[in-house]
Amino acid sequence: MCRTLATFPTTCLERAKEFKTRLGIFLHKSELGSDSGSVGKFEWGSKHNKESRSFSEDVLGWRESFDLLLSSKNGVAAFHAFLKTEFSEENLEFWLACEEFKKIRSAAKLASRAHRIFDEFIRSEAPKEVNIDHETRELTRTNLQATTTTCFEVAQGKTRTLMEKDSYPRFLKSPAYQDLAARASAASACTSSCSLAEPSHT
Repeated sequence: MCRTLATFPTTCLERAKEFKTRLGIFLHKSELGSDSGSVGKFEWGSKHNKESRSFSEDVLGWRESFDLLLSSKNGVAAFHAFLKTEFSEENLEFWLACEEFKKIRSAAKLASRAHRIFDEFIRSEAPKEVNIDHETRELTRTNLQATTTTCFEVAQGKTRTLMEKDSYPRFLKSPAYQDLAARASAASACTSSCSLAEPSHT
């Protein structure tokens, strides 16, 4: 393995810098700060720099399955940036809000947060109304009468299915992701080729 950046060929360093820049541009607008759920910003921190190959594999893994995309903090940020270009980011924001909601252990906070999520995403004419059928909306409304961590389960599942079947394939075909994946492949190949040779010292 290459021990320092100095041991990488110049072309590898240039590709890594270009890859980092392209990722930053792609994810620049992906910032959320709502209480109902948040999308993590793109992270190119020290823990990712330790092995650029693992980060490249993360990017390439997003096309393997929707689950891998959603399990990656940077994948979620990238997908959110894409959804914003289609004006459909509310679906992902709702899904993330539900994931955070399930972690709440206080009954009082659970009820309070449930009503906020309902008002923001579920009710008719909600500011970020998600595309669900009337039956699911009414079922969710009924569930709020005895709030549990599963009260949004049906609505969240339908929203996830909609994203997976509709938005996700378009994300993978988007020029932005295609370019990102190509650069990730190049960076991964460059890192692999560097690791095969023992670095020379002068």
